[in-house]
Amino acid sequence: MSDAKGIRILVVEDERPMRRFLSTTLAAREFVVVEAENLREARIAATAHPPEIILLDLGLPDGDGLDFTRELREWSRIPLIVLSARGREEDKVAALDAGADDYLTKPFGVNELMARIRVALRHGAAQEGGNVSEVLEIGPLRLDRVRREVLISGTLVTLTPIEYRLLLLLAHNAGRVLTHRQILKEVWGPNYVHQIHTLRVFMALLRRKVEPDPSRPRLLLTEMGVGYRMRDLWE
Repeated sequence: MSDAKGIRILVVEDERPMRRFLSTTLAAREFVVVEAENLREARIAATAHPPEIILLDLGLPDGDGLDFTRELREWSRIPLIVLSARGREEDKVAALDAGADDYLTKPFGVNELMARIRVALRHGAAQEGGNVSEVLEIGPLRLDRVRREVLISGTLVTLTPIEYRLLLLLAHNAGRVLTHRQILKEVWGPNYVHQIHTLRVFMALLRRKVEPDPSRPRLLLTEMGVGYRMRDLWE
């Protein structure tokens, strides 16, 4: 990651070998690494000198990383990626709903970690700067917010208002997993957060309009048991 020089990253991990591995890997890519081995140290580090991004283990000796995530989201939008041995779908959903930007299950590859960090940093920078582009271009997709036009490989696609809002939400968060609950709340409202079947129906309809082969989607991807994400084709 050639553009990582000087970026401050907080690594919250109680297992020394894993913490050392992460610190060495990130320092070699010119991150400024701050280490914390428990929630107490993490709270101090996050508030005294806020990092640009946080890597967080969930199982810590003095509490659960989910509590830290919820606390952080009360005052900050610092990008946060969970790194955990908990691989169950419900654990991923809980972390993402609590405010995590992404979730990686241990063990994971360095290249995958770096890709997730790039996406989280890009999304965090856009939020901090209020940078909501009028035109979003992701692979074959071109979404014009002003004209409310959607083109796939130059061809105009007609969407219903809900399909448009759904596509826009996924495009703004390209590369990030959004849970069923997050999507339903943003697109339909808080009274619909349990209507997963409705979301699946509209995702199927949307794929028929934007995917060359809806049965093998390349742009709108399913995260089984968790939610959906739009592929970030710049990775």
